Amino acid sequence: MDILMPQLGETVAEGKITTWFKQPGDTVAPGDNLFEIETDKVSMEVPAIAGGVLQEIRVPAGTAAPVGAIVAILAGDGAATSPGPTTGTAATGAPPANTAAAPAPAAPPSPAPARAAVSAAPAVASSVRGGPLDPFHAVRTPDKNFGPARLGGGRTITPLARRLAAEAGIDVSRIAATGPRGRIFARDVQTAMANGVASAPAPASGPTADRVKALYEAGTYTETPADSMRKTIAVRLVEAKQTVPHFYLTAEVTLDRLLALRHEANAAAPHDADGKPAWHLSLNDLVVRALARALVHVPAANAVWAEDRILRFDRVDIGIAVALDGGLITPVLRDAAAKPMSVVAAEAKDLIARGRLKKLEPREYQGGVSTVSNLGMYGVKEFAGIINPPQSTLLAVGGTERRPVEAEGGGVRFETRMTVTLSCDHRVVDGALGARLLSAFRHAVEHPTGLLM
Repeated sequence: MDILMPQLGETVAEGKITTWFKQPGDTVAPGDNLFEIETDKVSMEVPAIAGGVLQEIRVPAGTAAPVGAIVAILAGDGAATSPGPTTGTAATGAPPANTAAAPAPAAPPSPAPARAAVSAAPAVASSVRGGPLDPFHAVRTPDKNFGPARLGGGRTITPLARRLAAEAGIDVSRIAATGPRGRIFARDVQTAMANGVASAPAPASGPTADRVKALYEAGTYTETPADSMRKTIAVRLVEAKQTVPHFYLTAEVTLDRLLALRHEANAAAPHDADGKPAWHLSLNDLVVRALARALVHVPAANAVWAEDRILRFDRVDIGIAVALDGGLITPVLRDAAAKPMSVVAAEAKDLIARGRLKKLEPREYQGGVSTVSNLGMYGVKEFAGIINPPQSTLLAVGGTERRPVEAEGGGVRFETRMTVTLSCDHRVVDGALGARLLSAFRHAVEHPTGLLM
């Protein structure tokens, strides 16, 4: 029985095996964890769906393989084993040098309609990756992501059509769909190619690795290949800066009342038998809550851009930027404005902890309308963040500091202040709307009693 690399999301093209829990010769029962895989967002354990004996591991720990690739062979009652490369050839995907390919059995004659169907679609077949089948791969899998399956206006596009359009440089928004409910098929892409539909604009690209390396003296640097997380971050942030019209609004907020309220709330938390408090509110928890309440008061900003329309939401979902080794992830706190503050704090703590372990499910870090990115703990006074598409805003939170301000009588008093910068997508949030949202956030922070209710 072939053990395949599972699909963990529509945009995930490969996974990296970090740990094998079983070794060749070990007995495997249904439900036993076979291996752990890591993608650009999550890590998860893959269980066996059948019992048997692990006969062969084709993808060793530390090696990445595309979705659908054979990573191991499980032998058991009635389980067929398939020839293929050994562990030593898994990284290259090449069969052993001395292995002769078995001749393909002669195909039985097919009826005339079937021959006509095959001859009618040579362009489709030729557009998919050619070349002989690699015995290391169980199925044909894309080398990269060719775009989302769901387009603006509720239209959808098949995987083959996405690949054909990307390879031909066709702008999918210009393709006339013939499928039900606006679904775009491969034949629609071929028709668009024949009619000379305008191509999608080519994305800007930076200098090649060789050109960059030529600027530096050899031996003064070490090359570290970018992992899947860093590659995904690079692609998404370049896309965000190129396609999202950013503008930025900065304000200072006074925190004295908020910090006093936080201290009182934490002191009033009941303790269990082990002495653990029922809740512990962090400053970041209260900032997330204040932004969520601000979006309730300014509902026009609780929206995202969807190609040819704006989606407005009935609840407020806020992302929390979490730093990881070599990258970041943004788990989304659902309904952050309506839940009790203690629940918000507990859920945020759980999401952050599992995010750092890469144990989040895709639904836990997708969506949301805004994100809170807090670098104040690193001593950063202020900064401007890049919006995480398809969200429409991002609140960059700087550090707190005591600052002198003029008192009413002409004297000087000290206040604890914090600088925040709101990044806005101008397609959804205009300047005045962004200013109203930032003003509502400042009011929520400086009059914090309502945040606990």
